[in-house]
Amino acid sequence: MASDPESPGSASLSPFELSEIMTGKGILLIVNGSARAGGCDLDEAVGYLRRRGFQLRREIVEDPRRITELIERSGAETDRIVLGGGDGTFNRSAEALLKCGKPLGILPMGTANDLAHTLGIPVDVVGAAKIIAAGNTRRIDLGCVNEAIYFFNVAHIGLGTLVTRRLSEDKKQHWGKISYLRTVLEAWRGARPFGVELDCDGHRERFGSIEVAVGNGRNYGGGMTIASEARIDDQLLHLFSLEPQSILRLATLFPALFTGNYRGKAEVRFRSGRNITVHTSEPLKVVTDGEERTMTPARFTIRQKALSIFVPAREEESKDAAN
Repeated sequence: MASDPESPGSASLSPFELSEIMTGKGILLIVNGSARAGGCDLDEAVGYLRRRGFQLRREIVEDPRRITELIERSGAETDRIVLGGGDGTFNRSAEALLKCGKPLGILPMGTANDLAHTLGIPVDVVGAAKIIAAGNTRRIDLGCVNEAIYFFNVAHIGLGTLVTRRLSEDKKQHWGKISYLRTVLEAWRGARPFGVELDCDGHRERFGSIEVAVGNGRNYGGGMTIASEARIDDQLLHLFSLEPQSILRLATLFPALFTGNYRGKAEVRFRSGRNITVHTSEPLKVVTDGEERTMTPARFTIRQKALSIFVPAREEESKDAAN
């Protein structure tokens, strides 16, 4: 782990930039070194924040498990946490962020950056740093599975867990976002149908499936959409299940997987609710935001308005600020 305690200087600041500086703006920036995307100009993003008067301490970690410890040890001089990494980095930080109560800034440095896309955050780190400096926040929901495991984007049972196992860092670096689709097709050969007993807000049903996904956010898997109407602050979970089918049939569903519009798709079962329980015919792994975390049976709940995150100002907010 490397620490970068450098404080901001003022020699290169314009009079306008100097007028923006305030005291007490402390940032703890934690960067997942293993998730750093090629071409990320992290130094430029850090420099931008320091020129805006932020007292910034940078920690680069190679073991993602250290992220939780650093967040929990952030002191009173830190008034915001900034994480640089991919969706798995944010997933592992969720519980610690809930406990510390400090707003989260995102520097997208992964392959998919699904959380950033859901929130409208630029995927270049300098653009993302400008969002953090602007200070506009939004409270978002968190999904929770089996009482203690939180997720921002989506949880998978079935096919999605096979994709996670097969999706190597080499594939992501070489193929980028298209690596997700390629790996879905590869994993399909090893996918086995399973029985599901579903309880969604008291409505019970049984069916066969090869993939059950429960989404809190909107995007997952490098640009796919859990549901066209899904929002990360709509206080709902959105579930879809794929029936066992041929790979050719699956290919015809790809457009719907990217738009989240499943109307008229008999092969897809879609439900929304706040309390969802999934029993499977045999215990299966549950992957949250690309991390294998628990097993079925799985009880999904929603933590409403759980976290504050720095996001772009919405259009109506921008208009109000200009008037």
